[in-house]
Amino acid sequence: MKKNMGTIDRVIRLVLAAVIAALYLTGTISGIVAIILIIIGVIFVLTSLIGFCPLYALFNMSTKPKAKKKKK
Repeated sequence: MKKNMGTIDRVIRLVLAAVIAALYLTGTISGIVAIILIIIGVIFVLTSLIGFCPLYALFNMSTKPKAKKKKK
């Protein structure tokens, strides 16, 4: 499993997951909407921690910067 997420992408996903958690804990969201958003938040956290997004792989995308080649 090759990493396909850059640092900015990972941070954005973690921030969005934290916002979803805060909305749930304050009671702003509830019911089926809360369940769906919590599942999305968990997915965001997991993909951020491992640095791999299956959806990006499906579409052959990557937000990870390409490594610079060293000159001899």
